Amino acid sequence: MSFPYVSQAGEHEQLEWLGEGIMEVLLDGQRTGGALSMFRSTLPSATASPVHVHSTEDEIILMLSGSGLFWIGDRRFEVTAGGIVYLPRNIPHAYHVTSDQADMLAIATPSGVENFFRDAGWSLSRPKPADWAVTPEILEKAAAENGQILLGPPLGSDEMIPTAVIERFGRGH
Repeated sequence: MSFPYVSQAGEHEQLEWLGEGIMEVLLDGQRTGGALSMFRSTLPSATASPVHVHSTEDEIILMLSGSGLFWIGDRRFEVTAGGIVYLPRNIPHAYHVTSDQADMLAIATPSGVENFFRDAGWSLSRPKPADWAVTPEILEKAAAENGQILLGPPLGSDEMIPTAVIERFGRGH
């Protein structure tokens, strides 16, 4: 069961995320009765996600500012401010920030992916060790514990998701 919830800027949970960017957890499953999660990520240039699949959530990303490449199955798209990306579950995808900074709003339905982000990121509500960073090992462990599937490293702008990965999961058309 969900109940009304209101929070203001500065009250959201903040996580250090990929590329030393900041992810704010705006809504999570606890607040929405499991219906959805909502995040805002501010990421520096060249930040890139590994190729991955959400096995239980659909994801929607709105590019608030900046730009990035998004791979969805066997296709690649340049998305700029105001652009939107819909990622159905079980479709391999990845992103790479191409502007100096990108500000993205994401919604996942149902909720649950926030647990992956919390396990892989660092809560900025506590002191961060000087040598801490999001690493492939941290991502892999968090993915395994939270129903996410990492399929490969981040892609370069001229690369594509490998055909074998796409054939295993789907093309995304």
